[in-house]
Amino acid sequence: MTAFYICTSGRLGCAYYDPIKCVVYVLEDTQEGAHHDLTKMLLEHSSPDVILTSSKADDAFISVLQNHAEASGSIFQVRPHREFIPSKGRDRLLSLRLLSELGRDVDPNHDDSPDDSSATGIRSAYDFMQKRREATEDPTMKRWNAVIRLANFASLESAPLCISSLGALLDFLTRERAVGEMDEDGPEALDIRGIEALALDQVMHVNADALFSLQVFESETHASIHSDKTKEGLSLFGILNTTRTALGRSLLHTWFIRPSLSLEILKARHDAVDCFLRPENLPVVSALLAHLKGITNIPRTLGALRSGKGTISDWQALVKFTYHSSMLRDALGELHQGGHIEVIVKLVRVLDVGGFKEVGNAVNNTIDWEESAEAGRACVRPHVDEELDKRKHVYRGIDSVLSKVAEQISQTIPVDYAESLNVVYFPQLGFLITVPMLEEWESEAGIQVLDGWSFQATSCRSHVYFKSKEMQDMDNHIGDLHPAISADREIEIVQELLDKVLVHDKAIVNACDVCAELDCLLSFAEAARAFDYRRPEMVEQPIIDIIQGRHPLQEQIVDAFVPNDAHLVSGVGLEQSRENDSSSDVGRIASWSSVVLCTGANACGKSVYLKQVALIQYMAQLSSSSFVPAESATLGIVDKIFTRIQTRESVSKVQSAFMIDLNQVSFALRNCTSRSLILLDEFGKGTVATDGAGLFCGVLKHLLNRGRDCPKVLAASHFHEVFRKDILDPHKLPIALLHMQVLFTSSAGDILDTDGPFTSESWSERSISRGPAPGEKITYLYRVAPGHSLSSHAAQCAAIFGLPHRIASRAQYVSELLAEHELGKLLEEQMTDEERLDLQAAEEVARRFLEWNLTSDEAAHQSGVKARLAEVLGRDLSDD
Repeated sequence: MTAFYICTSGRLGCAYYDPIKCVVYVLEDTQEGAHHDLTKMLLEHSSPDVILTSSKADDAFISVLQNHAEASGSIFQVRPHREFIPSKGRDRLLSLRLLSELGRDVDPNHDDSPDDSSATGIRSAYDFMQKRREATEDPTMKRWNAVIRLANFASLESAPLCISSLGALLDFLTRERAVGEMDEDGPEALDIRGIEALALDQVMHVNADALFSLQVFESETHASIHSDKTKEGLSLFGILNTTRTALGRSLLHTWFIRPSLSLEILKARHDAVDCFLRPENLPVVSALLAHLKGITNIPRTLGALRSGKGTISDWQALVKFTYHSSMLRDALGELHQGGHIEVIVKLVRVLDVGGFKEVGNAVNNTIDWEESAEAGRACVRPHVDEELDKRKHVYRGIDSVLSKVAEQISQTIPVDYAESLNVVYFPQLGFLITVPMLEEWESEAGIQVLDGWSFQATSCRSHVYFKSKEMQDMDNHIGDLHPAISADREIEIVQELLDKVLVHDKAIVNACDVCAELDCLLSFAEAARAFDYRRPEMVEQPIIDIIQGRHPLQEQIVDAFVPNDAHLVSGVGLEQSRENDSSSDVGRIASWSSVVLCTGANACGKSVYLKQVALIQYMAQLSSSSFVPAESATLGIVDKIFTRIQTRESVSKVQSAFMIDLNQVSFALRNCTSRSLILLDEFGKGTVATDGAGLFCGVLKHLLNRGRDCPKVLAASHFHEVFRKDILDPHKLPIALLHMQVLFTSSAGDILDTDGPFTSESWSERSISRGPAPGEKITYLYRVAPGHSLSSHAAQCAAIFGLPHRIASRAQYVSELLAEHELGKLLEEQMTDEERLDLQAAEEVARRFLEWNLTSDEAAHQSGVKARLAEVLGRDLSDD
């Protein structure tokens, strides 16, 4: 059972219920294409028995659903739009027992027997309501629990269409349950046991949090406060989007939302980008880009013309398309080694140059561009239609005719009736006599109308219009010229032209679609040439092997970027033996891990390293098959990317920052597979250090316990205590430890030490824990090396970024005391000299007391105890 909803802007939301698993699958709001390919894929994926959609959905979208229902024998219903309201869907969702009710622990010591007051039958209303609340739980608390737990299952806060679809689906299930029309399983089949994100087999799943954290899209508001428009800021889409057409930009945005999982598609499009990057093809590529720039959104143009809302600009755009498509076809023939490129083959096949030239010639031979520009509508050229030419000739010579008629009528009226007289023509009103308004006509007597004339109208009390027998004769013989020309015959000719154009409608739209794909591929080729991107090698193995990788955004804003390697492989968990092979490649991969943990100083580049690995993998799987910022990259297919990097707080959310972090990690754990990639950047930092470290280690060990199903995990942390206590011991756990190197220099600029690379065998002795001494400086090298660091150098980082030196020095001192468990020294700083002397005296008394042997004979017989105590206290008994 599937509920779909698509809005007029092309956004799609979907919810699907599986009665066998009792699970609801949801698809977050995403962009749908003009051909509804994603909708068809979803229908094939879910094979629904019942299909629901809103009455306000697009007609073309409803047709796609209806055609599938008829072909598959499914039930198709168009439900009222009131059932697809986001607020109603959210209320329905939060009422599910799965979200609102938490399992309660049973207290074995709890006595369910009635208390004394109950036994005697006397109990207050408060007691009654309290016991009822304990039995049914507080509704407010249940709703709060549902809101908190919702994000654990799916990211629906920013998906109103998905929420709407889910609400309509739950409404339908509730109605079916009420009337008992479900299958023979009965009402139990409605038990919803889980909510999962809908996984599509052909595209990568990247939710809104991952897109935001990786800065794939970045909208910036307009500089003017009076404009609500946005523009693309510094983002991956922004630097890679150099498309020339509106269709190309739209298609590129769709590809960014849904990267491909097909090796065949990726290889074919990588070949295309590789072909466009050949030096001998540069002139041809420049010509292709120039002609693509002349192609506008032709499907929208045809839609406007078909609906009768087309303008002269739409006809001009159609003619430009026929010209540039013909030039594109000629340029493709000059492309070196392009005969085997899939997009080139498709474009050559769909470009019906002969038919398009016929369309262009027909439009050019029919539309008079100069007259159309003056009239603001499509006008027909001379010699196209003889009858139309006659009417235009009469219309253009009407001024002289009207002057002669006005002269004849003026001779038949009284001299004192009007100072002047004219005959005018108004479209729809016909021919009229106009005379100036006289002063006496503005009195109570009113306008004097001559015999045979009839009053028609006045114009701002300056002129009066009449209809006479002569005017009626002209209306009958000459007729209403303007409608006859523009509204009648000219529209008929333009409509006949449109009918000829629409014969090629399908061919034109198909050509525009392939041109948009070519535009995207050329855009990526241009970016690869500008930013020195290389072609990745896509393989079946679930690996990430990046040599000298770079962050595509970070390298744009720094003077010099330090590249780093990355090596991961899926399926290396606990109790999972590494496969050994004699070949060098397999043997090298066998030494890799699924979980890579990076440590290092604050602001040393850990987050950038994590993001660049994910972005390189993401770019390699874009449906347009982008090249990647690396010296070389061998990558397997990743089906999902999850991130716990940035926390998007809002007053509209009931969760704290730590709860949002937990929701992100919970969502990743519930939906990840062995082919997924998870980024954890300082997870656990929002609570007590011990609890955060425990959660962080628990998540890593949970993933490792999956064995062959362990996903690829990149993590960064400042929980150094987990290494000191051997909680994450690389000898026991298949975890690769990395750190970001730093350099220590003296005040004179001499190099004192650096975090050098070392092997995991000596990790306990070579862990990086050195801190800078007074006068020394720390320099970030932004270079990844094996091993882990035991110092975050937070005080030095604070000093570098402007915190007063006195505060940074104090922080460093306190940090050292914490590490050495010497916090008592902090108390001594607040003592006066007298208090410090008293503390020293007390310490001496304590030492003397501890030195007293209480097991001696003297102590046993309690002889001389008083004298001994006086000696310990440093007192003289004679003073007493």
